[in-house]
Amino acid sequence: MKNRYLYFLILVFALLAASMQDVSAVISEDEVKSEKTEKEFDAAPFIMEHVADSHEWHILTKKDGTDVAVYLPVIIYDRESGFHLFSSRKIAHGHSYKNFTVAHEGKYAGKIVKVDEHGQHDGSKPPLDFSITKAIFGMIVASVILLWLMLALARSYRKTGISAPKGLQGVLEPVILFIRDDVAIPNIGEHKYGKFMPYLLTVFFFILINNLLGLVPIFPFGANVTGNVNVTFVLALLTFLITQFSANKNHWRHVFAAPGVPFWLLPIMIPIEIIGLFSKPFALMIRLFANITAGHIIVLSLVTLIFIFKSVLVAPVSIFFVLFMDCIELLVAFLQAYVFTLLSALFIGMATAEPEHH
Repeated sequence: MKNRYLYFLILVFALLAASMQDVSAVISEDEVKSEKTEKEFDAAPFIMEHVADSHEWHILTKKDGTDVAVYLPVIIYDRESGFHLFSSRKIAHGHSYKNFTVAHEGKYAGKIVKVDEHGQHDGSKPPLDFSITKAIFGMIVASVILLWLMLALARSYRKTGISAPKGLQGVLEPVILFIRDDVAIPNIGEHKYGKFMPYLLTVFFFILINNLLGLVPIFPFGANVTGNVNVTFVLALLTFLITQFSANKNHWRHVFAAPGVPFWLLPIMIPIEIIGLFSKPFALMIRLFANITAGHIIVLSLVTLIFIFKSVLVAPVSIFFVLFMDCIELLVAFLQAYVFTLLSALFIGMATAEPEHH
């Protein structure tokens, strides 16, 4: 009799467990459906959108989902229809204008492509794009600030002459003297540094100003200019061209006929030397691009932790680390400008060095 009750209780508990499992499965399905209906925050597109270049300058998104942005001019040339000039507002959010739109997938993602009447890419190559993008606008702002600083400095020298520096002159003169005395002269030489000083000063202040403006998250600042590989490529290309066109016979002799190297070893050494000519500016390009981009990604990742955890308690910790990283990025802004200028001067000095006579 007792065994019957025991079997009965086991059967009841088994039925209850099975029913509870069915209920929990239904509840979990409902939770999954509710989670799917609720749009989760994805940090990766948010970070890449702020780091990458674009045809518009996103400022904020309202609660109703509408974006507040500064739409930049689009200037494109199509081989069939010629030049087109219009606002990027007309092709924002997947819209098309005059059979042009921004591709969101494929190998032309992020570029303006030509589409048919159904809004599908016709497979043709993108038109030539001369648009004022976010990075270009940031460079224009930095160039205007650089011109204003240098012209103001020149006016102050005309008024005061060679005297104790003060004001803006007192801030910029020590930096210029540092680039001359500690970068240009030791690496290029006291007799040759003069003609390269304008380039070295321009590169240093241009990179420094863009690095500093990239830390200010307010329009018209905040563009990731030096974190754009196209910008760093052009800067490295300028250093490469200046280095090679300024090189003397001694430089090319070390490339194609290195002194002291056996003749039979030249077929191996010449390709290595030629690769070295291109690897130096390539390192310049990657170093500046990677360091600046990594800093922006880390700061944005710390900010997105607030939205990922959906808790106000995370905000103080996140903000603290963001401020800490901003202080480090401020140091990196000066350091990367200095390193790029120093290595440019070093490469120029190596190419223009005279042979030693013993």
